[in-house]
Amino acid sequence: MKKNMKISIKNQSEIQKMRIAGKLASEVLEMIEPYVIPGVSTEELDRRCYEHIVNVQKAIPANVGYRGFQKTICSSINQVICHGIPDTNRILKEGDILNIDVTVIKDGWHGDTSKMYMVGKCQPHNQRLVKVTQECLYKAIEVVGPGAYLGDIGHAIQQHAESNYYSVVEDYCGHGIGNVYHEEPQILHYGKPGRGLEILEGMCFTIEPMINQGSKYCKTLQDGWTVETKDGRNSAQWEHTLAVTSNGVEVLTKRHEESI
Repeated sequence: MKKNMKISIKNQSEIQKMRIAGKLASEVLEMIEPYVIPGVSTEELDRRCYEHIVNVQKAIPANVGYRGFQKTICSSINQVICHGIPDTNRILKEGDILNIDVTVIKDGWHGDTSKMYMVGKCQPHNQRLVKVTQECLYKAIEVVGPGAYLGDIGHAIQQHAESNYYSVVEDYCGHGIGNVYHEEPQILHYGKPGRGLEILEGMCFTIEPMINQGSKYCKTLQDGWTVETKDGRNSAQWEHTLAVTSNGVEVLTKRHEESI
């Protein structure tokens, strides 16, 4: 841990604002699900999410204009690990796996979340990747609470992924979040228990493991955003925004389908 790392601790009023933003972000992923079907373009999915956030939720899509990114969602298909750019020419096909990552700003506070979608009927090996990656996220959430360490989070993810013969992407990580989109601390998805920063009540951060079928290595395409697996095998990711409570953790972006 860096000695001068400044960690933002949120009070109950601030967490309530993040709760609202988180709920809106989760609602976007629920709203878009019926439209994730073969033949639809990722551009159309992006448009629907934008219109929902702006017109229905009266909120702000955080990604639009962020460091030059021009879309509302990241749409990452198959071998794309993260930061896929929606495009009219990117048409979903039967059997694709798709990650949609969205961040909503409401009254200045951020809710950041992503979900995997299976397009039509998917091959068992892709279904398994999606399932195990979600389990990695849930196992990580289970260890969060005051007195735990960030290394406990990374260890829980790495242990479950590698025991299922998958690899953990190490080049990208979760992050602190609040009225700033990305802030300290970084949440690595690999590590050793008992290591790293101690987790304190009032910390808010994302956990967003990216798990590959093949090797952990990745490459960034010429567009400067899209990150793919180096070996061309598929990748999956799930993400939640969390608030550390006095006795555990609250999942601020929990969807209705979840029992966490």
